[in-house]
Amino acid sequence: MRKLASIQRITHIEPIEGADKIELAHVLGWQCVVNKGQFKENDLAVYFEVDSFLPIKPEFEFLRSSSYKKTDLMGEGFRLRTMKFRGQISQGLLLPVSQFQPLLGDTEEGMDVTDKLEVKLWEIEERATTGGTVIGNLPMDIPHTDETRVQAEPALIQAFANMEYYISTKMDGSSHSIGIDENGFHVTGHNYEYKDDGTSAFYEFVKNRGLKEKMEQFMKDNNLSLFTIQGEFCAPGIQNNRLRLKKPAWYVFTVREDGKRVSMQRMMDVCQSLCVEHVPIEEIGFDLPAKYPTVDALLARADGEYPNGGRKEGIVIRPTEPVFCPLISASLSMKVVSNKYLLKNG
Repeated sequence: MRKLASIQRITHIEPIEGADKIELAHVLGWQCVVNKGQFKENDLAVYFEVDSFLPIKPEFEFLRSSSYKKTDLMGEGFRLRTMKFRGQISQGLLLPVSQFQPLLGDTEEGMDVTDKLEVKLWEIEERATTGGTVIGNLPMDIPHTDETRVQAEPALIQAFANMEYYISTKMDGSSHSIGIDENGFHVTGHNYEYKDDGTSAFYEFVKNRGLKEKMEQFMKDNNLSLFTIQGEFCAPGIQNNRLRLKKPAWYVFTVREDGKRVSMQRMMDVCQSLCVEHVPIEEIGFDLPAKYPTVDALLARADGEYPNGGRKEGIVIRPTEPVFCPLISASLSMKVVSNKYLLKNG
């Protein structure tokens, strides 16, 4: 699970030109604008990641004018997003550990305090953006599609050493999956499974493409018992249609056969067999850290525009052949979201 709030060490602090009251503090691969003198290098602090949704508590009231949100799904709280102060990007929030004592008790670097501080992940209301009648949570073979950001685990860069990798475009839409298991055919969004009742735009897309029948035949031909396809559903009305599409499209980024993620080439072959698109492959290379050794290098690589215009959300990096990564206890993969995109789109 993502550490939305954790105890982290401040690696270094640097001044901000022309600023008398604020400075820049660095933790992991992130940078945050903080009050001058609030922290010293090597201090431990509570770091709240971008997209954290903080509860209504006195410790966070200073965020009310800039970050207060209220929705039917999330309730009330303060949403953290990428911001800019005096020309410097600030991603997340740093606060002194002492501010949350004795609640936290003994602390150590890396400690996850998300639950103790009642922090939740800010999520767009899925049912409001893509429609559909929810019939349950995600089936077992359809995992959440959250990717680890490189800033949260900079050591992931070195995990790609001496292996072939590929970089795909992070399409800006809504995560949707389809799968077949012993319980039948499933159509899901990011968090929920949907009913076939004509209210889900993605379910209608799947039916119009005949994907259930195509998948069933593919499973028979390949002797599979489990088959899952996950991708980004992009269309007018979703995420402000930043791809500037005239009709719905679904870009596959993961294929799972019998519970295991397949290789890049296998994913492309499956997509061709089923007549669906996969995410654009921007680059195939070897030894990622030799070419992109730092978080900043990858952030620069993530910038760009979609073919029809509109700021690109970023990139996703994976080995061409799946590799288990102990650092994230999952198949090795990471995303790099463009800071220019975040500043423009929140």
